[in-house]
Amino acid sequence: MAGHPPPNAEEPVEVVGTGRPTRAAPRFSIVHESDVPWQEVRAQQHGDRRVSVHEKFLEWSTDRMVVLGHYDPGMVVERHGHRSDHLVYVLEGAVDIGGRHCPSGTLIVLEEGAAFGPLIADADEGCTMFETWLDDPLPVPADDDGYLELLAEQGIEPLPHPPFDPPDHLTAAGTD
Repeated sequence: MAGHPPPNAEEPVEVVGTGRPTRAAPRFSIVHESDVPWQEVRAQQHGDRRVSVHEKFLEWSTDRMVVLGHYDPGMVVERHGHRSDHLVYVLEGAVDIGGRHCPSGTLIVLEEGAAFGPLIADADEGCTMFETWLDDPLPVPADDDGYLELLAEQGIEPLPHPPFDPPDHLTAAGTD
């Protein structure tokens, strides 16, 4: 965020000529995932078990978002797209995406305007994924009715999205 760099940003930064247009004052930042808390961002009720998506927001600016995402076993996320390119790398466990098994080591490339899903985390392990968005990470639902039917078929109750805290540097910039 302009004027409010995250607390891990290095300043001043040496600027090199890349031969392409760049920011006048580019940022250099290093984040260790252990310094970022997990936050619950989605939840469902699977019988007597609460199932969630937890994320660590490693980077969140007007230009990109980078998260570690953990889906509890059996978590179901609707078919959707994003308002920017989205890259997903499965680190641990597995996820089924629209009927295609994606085990650890799988890269998913979702260009802006494309839809994927539903995403169903492995019933035993769940999955942990590294995800990036370039620009606006806002999800765009692609099949609300199909998602609700899938949840009903599996006896899953969608729960309201849990509140979560944006990174401190976003609050400081007045973007909360």
